[in-house]
Amino acid sequence: MRTHYCGELNKSHENKEVTLCGWAHRRRDHGGVIFIDLRDREGLAQIVIDPDTPEAFKIAEKIRNEFVLKVTCKVRLRPEGTINLNLPSGEIEMLASEVEILNESLTPPFMLDDEIISEAVRLEYRFIDLRREVMQKNLKLRHNTSKSIRNFLDQEGFIELETPILNRSTPEGARDYLVPSRVHYGEFFALPQSPQLFKQILMVSGFDRYYQIPKCFRDEDLRADRQPEFTQIDIEASFINEEEIIEISENMIRQTYLDVLNINLSESFPKITYKDAMSRYGSDKPDLRVTLELIDMTEEMKSVDFKVFSSAANMENGRVAALRVPGGGDLSRSEIDAYTEFVKIYGAKGLAYIKINDKTLLNEEGLQSPIVKNIHIKALEAIIKKTKSENGDLIFFGADKAKIVNEAMGSLRVKIGHEKKHLNDMEWAPLWVVDFPMFEYDETLKTWNALHHPFTAPKDGHEEFLDSDPGKCLSRAYDMVINGWEMGGGSIRINNSDLQSKVFKALGISKEEAKEKFGFLLDALQYGAPPHGGIAFGFDRIVTLLAGSDSIRDVIAFPKTQKAQCLMTQSPNKVDEKQLKELHIKLRTSNTQKKND
Repeated sequence: MRTHYCGELNKSHENKEVTLCGWAHRRRDHGGVIFIDLRDREGLAQIVIDPDTPEAFKIAEKIRNEFVLKVTCKVRLRPEGTINLNLPSGEIEMLASEVEILNESLTPPFMLDDEIISEAVRLEYRFIDLRREVMQKNLKLRHNTSKSIRNFLDQEGFIELETPILNRSTPEGARDYLVPSRVHYGEFFALPQSPQLFKQILMVSGFDRYYQIPKCFRDEDLRADRQPEFTQIDIEASFINEEEIIEISENMIRQTYLDVLNINLSESFPKITYKDAMSRYGSDKPDLRVTLELIDMTEEMKSVDFKVFSSAANMENGRVAALRVPGGGDLSRSEIDAYTEFVKIYGAKGLAYIKINDKTLLNEEGLQSPIVKNIHIKALEAIIKKTKSENGDLIFFGADKAKIVNEAMGSLRVKIGHEKKHLNDMEWAPLWVVDFPMFEYDETLKTWNALHHPFTAPKDGHEEFLDSDPGKCLSRAYDMVINGWEMGGGSIRINNSDLQSKVFKALGISKEEAKEKFGFLLDALQYGAPPHGGIAFGFDRIVTLLAGSDSIRDVIAFPKTQKAQCLMTQSPNKVDEKQLKELHIKLRTSNTQKKND
């Protein structure tokens, strides 16, 4: 039907007759000559229709925005003074001889050139939103990213294999999406949170290098970097250690950046321990572009009269952390109040601060803050020395349980760093976080939970802690972080059924429960399971970073909202009674729902 895409034409096509198909991006009538910017996935082409072609001109007068057109035309150079070098086709125009309206369009709910469009409207009319240049660019970038990754893994000897979408429900950290079985009364499949167990089974089966780019599903609270259905790059290999997996992963990401953006990342990504990351940055996914760091002041604050500090410093798992902001003395009271409200989002009760007017005067004159009078000289000296503060600086403090302090102050570090330009010159800041704890303690339920997942192997020599002190047990896990986003995480897996059973025991999973939920894995591990490990990357997150977007919804063709809804199809939706009956399901309506109805 067409001979060329609009965006691929240039002055080398001069005098050629071409046939183009696309959408009318805009129509202009200039003194009897009609101009139509025709758009397809490759760009724009300016079509000229003059009265010398009366039939084509008559049709052109009827054309409105987003009409679907087929145009036969001759390529010619644009007149001097009308060249648009911002377009690949900006040196030429197409003189139309035939114009055919393939389909008409209603007036769109928004113009494709609009810069401010509510996300709700965009998602409701996603079929129009995807016509916008930025969305076309993003989804092409997604395709190129996928192609680069597949090419790299193929060259590294990985075999692409598919794992089941319908499987049994297993506890992997988030809620499962359940699928009721019609033929098995009262039983359910679960959609996979990840292919974790199956890829380990593939290792046992002798496929020593596997990968897949699968859909995964998690029924969890959503954020800008989360979706109920998302895409992973799933990688697993046998007869391999952490360093080898890290090297393969680095090379893959490095090659992808080169292929897609023509950017050379650093030759070797730095590694920091989980403990160091939490201490210095308050996060296990630190943004290393931000130059600010947290300084631990817990020990120094144990004996001060300021109860907020001393109570936190002396409590179990408590922490006092300082954040020095160079030149922060210029911050206004309203800015400080705004930052105080910000940290409350993360559970902090408030935000103490000291303005450094004169660091040689360790009193309320030199150190401007209502808390100074309740902090002894020795502690004030330690604050100035450890934070390396200078006159004109400001120090923020967080004091509470370490988890709250880390989340609040770590987030504040990033916020201030970007807002006040406390940044280095790195455009991309990749790193590895290693030496994660195996477990984290749930103080509410008084149980240990796997920090990654229960199939992660403990660090060599730490197996003894599984019984005696699980909190001391470190894992053979590793996460890749870029610009404060967790790109991927993985680990060396447990390939011994006895060790796997010990980990289940540490997690409070009984032998009966383990056999019920993971029996097939435990069985497989007894039949010559090789040492193996792997990693899974958030494909949507990778593309989001490459695209320079703030939300993964901008790189997914048909995403869900933050309430896990599709506004275009109006899903999820109610189903009729007949379908429910076939699935042996009866809905329970709460009193609250009845009132709302």
